Amino acid sequence: MGQKLVKIITPEIAATKPTEMRALTIIIATLTLGFAQAQDVEFKASNFKDDKEGFKKATDNIKAGDEFFELANTAIFEVKSPGLNYAKALKHYLKAQDFNPKNGLLNFKIGVCYANSADREPCIKYLMDAYKLDPACDPFMNFYYGYALQLSGKYSEAIKAYKTFEAEYKKADNFSKFVTKREKECSVAQELEGNPVRAWVDNITELNSEFNDHGPSVSTDGGELIMTSNRPNDHSPNEVGGYDDDIYMSTYSDGKWSPLKSVKGVNTSEDDVSNNLSYDGTKLLMHRVEDGQTDIFESELKGFDWTAPRKLPVQISSSRANEVYASYSADGWSIYFNRDNANRSNGFEVMYSSMQSKIRKDYGAAQMISTVNSKFNEGPIYVHLDGETMYIASQGSGSMGGYDIFVSKNINGTWSKPENLGYPINTPYDDFYFSATANGKYAYISSNRAGGQGGYDIYKVTFWGPEKTPAMTTEDYLLASIVNPIKDNAIENTVDVNRKSFTVFKGKTIDHMTKKAVESDIEITDNASGKIIETFTTNSATGKFILTLPSGKNYGIAVKAEGYLFHSENFDIPKGAADNLVSKVIELKNIAVGSKIALRNIFFDTGKSTLRSESNTELDRLVKLLKDVPSLEVEISGHTDNTGSAKLNEGLSQDRAQAVVNYLKGKGIASNRMTAKGYGPSRPVAANNTAAGRQENRRTEFEIIAN
Repeated sequence: MGQKLVKIITPEIAATKPTEMRALTIIIATLTLGFAQAQDVEFKASNFKDDKEGFKKATDNIKAGDEFFELANTAIFEVKSPGLNYAKALKHYLKAQDFNPKNGLLNFKIGVCYANSADREPCIKYLMDAYKLDPACDPFMNFYYGYALQLSGKYSEAIKAYKTFEAEYKKADNFSKFVTKREKECSVAQELEGNPVRAWVDNITELNSEFNDHGPSVSTDGGELIMTSNRPNDHSPNEVGGYDDDIYMSTYSDGKWSPLKSVKGVNTSEDDVSNNLSYDGTKLLMHRVEDGQTDIFESELKGFDWTAPRKLPVQISSSRANEVYASYSADGWSIYFNRDNANRSNGFEVMYSSMQSKIRKDYGAAQMISTVNSKFNEGPIYVHLDGETMYIASQGSGSMGGYDIFVSKNINGTWSKPENLGYPINTPYDDFYFSATANGKYAYISSNRAGGQGGYDIYKVTFWGPEKTPAMTTEDYLLASIVNPIKDNAIENTVDVNRKSFTVFKGKTIDHMTKKAVESDIEITDNASGKIIETFTTNSATGKFILTLPSGKNYGIAVKAEGYLFHSENFDIPKGAADNLVSKVIELKNIAVGSKIALRNIFFDTGKSTLRSESNTELDRLVKLLKDVPSLEVEISGHTDNTGSAKLNEGLSQDRAQAVVNYLKGKGIASNRMTAKGYGPSRPVAANNTAAGRQENRRTEFEIIAN
């Protein structure tokens, strides 16, 4: 074709001026090169006479890749996972591509491998190149060329390519549902992109990597996030150099997510994938591969550590199928999950199983939710804490392409047909997982959309809510509270995403004097009905707790811990109030005989027993404890380091202990409830050979001696 172009132009060249001749020569050369670049170079020995060895290696790699390529294509056709077969094929094809990048069929195969991978964006270039080099290289060329156009947002052109494929590929009857699906995806994408939803979607760069980062599950207050990544870890890579999925955690502080930390106790050398963090943050659903099968497991947070995951009962983790992507129900009675069914060709389908008794935790037979399932794979599920809203990722009808996130409503006990959440939350790429904060303003999703850091990335969705007059706010209460808890529980404007409004009640239980965590039992009561609506235990290591409560009620809080005074209070959330945050630090008063507490915030002038004013806050807390529990009797003791005379130190410690007793007497505490004792240097709590140790030993303590 280049030669024909020269013949046509040559007659005009004779009449061309020298300067024009040079310009035209450049144009001809450029055009000729362009046509040469678009020329398909077949893998024939005659094309590579000068490098027979390289040709043999390249063709051997293509042959090896083809074996995996066919296995993967068969799985996709049957709506099953291709496993590592596309990745294995790609590894061989890329080696052949280095030898000859101008073969249409090889570019096509590489494009197909990428199109069916997590890192999907590179498929566009290879499929476009394949189409330019040899549009007839494979019967499925127009199908995948259409997909490249679809990912590029060229939906009308993509539909034309799909129509061409239907017309050309006469054996497409068994493949027709895939073609019809893609055409519909393009129509859906045109409609949704023309009417975007009011939301921002931002890449959370500090959580993402060049590897697959997915499975986000955020706590209801937005302060903690659990996720999954196949970034390099301590395990051995697989045969294509990839690592297994591990589960990680991050906390939100100062407007940024902290570096990811592996969640100890839950990760193995197989794939461990986070599914759903319970609303109170104490339990985690995940799926993992065990003995060649994927099942649902659960781990619980005990103190700082997560327990070894236990496989859920056979009603959920069946021995005859694979289960993935589980979610807790709002009331805690049910677990929703996906199961593949050997008797059906629809891939993974949404099921649920409910406990018959929370005490025995015995589950009933799993039930399919036919109203939300499509003819294609369903993906991760998230049931909102309102109990009426389910978010489902699906490859089914109504998707813009790949997985999209849909929403279903529970109406009179039946889940409605899922509706697409819209663009820009969804794209022609895979968009799945959904985990929201309690107020519904923020959600976290995974996507391999163009412009990410590689593979799947974590994205934050910020819902704008309905259009209204802009209002300036000084801070976002929900996120600001992670670092600086709110002192006044002002109500923030609701986001019209869920019909119900909720309050996040979070905090911790600590010792009144030491400020150390205390594991406590808490009961939450609806004061209007007197009904206990929540019972839970605070974290043994941190004292922390978090739960969500419907607005519009007056709640009572009862806190009990062994050896501590009972604590009770209430708070009111007005009816119709928007989503809110209540953050409380509950201080418990220790009343156990033998309890000994160092009063580290009592200060004296150097070498004297004169109390300094900075001591008053600490001393007043002790006064309140003694007044709250009038039966308590205490010993106030003074201690010194071993510097100087032992006799002088004993006298100084006695005087300091007495000074504290005198302060307490002055605040109305009876003298017969207190004893002052100076021990000097005789009871060290640290070595006296360092300045830090001597500082530890210079202290005032009180011990409960009777109650």
